[in-house]
Amino acid sequence: MRDDIITSVDRALEILLALYNSGEEMGISEISDALHIYKSTVFRTLKTLEKRGFVRQNPENGKYWIGIKLYAIGALAGEKMSLKNIVAPYARRLFDECKESVNVSVLEVVPGDFHRSLIIYKEYSRQNILMVNQPLGSSNLCYCSSVGKCLLAFSRDVDLSIYEKKAMYRFTDNTLVDPKELLEQIERVRVEGYALDREEMEEGLACIGVPIRNREGYALAAISISGPTPRILNGGLESKIERVRATARDIEKLFV
Repeated sequence: MRDDIITSVDRALEILLALYNSGEEMGISEISDALHIYKSTVFRTLKTLEKRGFVRQNPENGKYWIGIKLYAIGALAGEKMSLKNIVAPYARRLFDECKESVNVSVLEVVPGDFHRSLIIYKEYSRQNILMVNQPLGSSNLCYCSSVGKCLLAFSRDVDLSIYEKKAMYRFTDNTLVDPKELLEQIERVRVEGYALDREEMEEGLACIGVPIRNREGYALAAISISGPTPRILNGGLESKIERVRATARDIEKLFV
């Protein structure tokens, strides 16, 4: 244990996280077994947390669950901290590492039409502006962008049948317009955990996208780096993919 860690506080937080991760009430023995902490220690810690409103005990079965105080704190934090604010420092760090434009996008469902990816955060150099430099709040068709394909692959309850019902618009020679090929690529994204845009929306522009997933594995958003095709795809591609993946993983830790 590091010298700057207060053991009793760390233990209390560990118990709260155990309750959160279980998704259901837990008894003292269950917590003790899960965390390898003495039952007497678990009992005293729970009683302290209960007194402060951070846990509550079910009088019918004696088990514990997260208390109203944590709900209140979480609600206030959610109100004050948007997803944009959460991802901002990580996106800036990725930009500093790669020196390529960074976008964070969320899924935009348009009833009866193709899904779109909505840009909620951007980080880019004013001295190195891309051919396409879309503003915050703009959106792209998912089937021809790396973040879009990540969102299609990992978002909850996405209806992909729309791509078999309507003709997809071709932006470049590389744009996927065959529904079968699109579905195959989405399945590949699910396996590999990232997506590429090889000049599918704009000639000369390539992107690497990775989903940002919640604890259930569904996409909250997707993050990408974009730049001229030779810089993105030629040389060090695996390293760039891993940098984007590492950034997504760091953001995901906040939601586990």
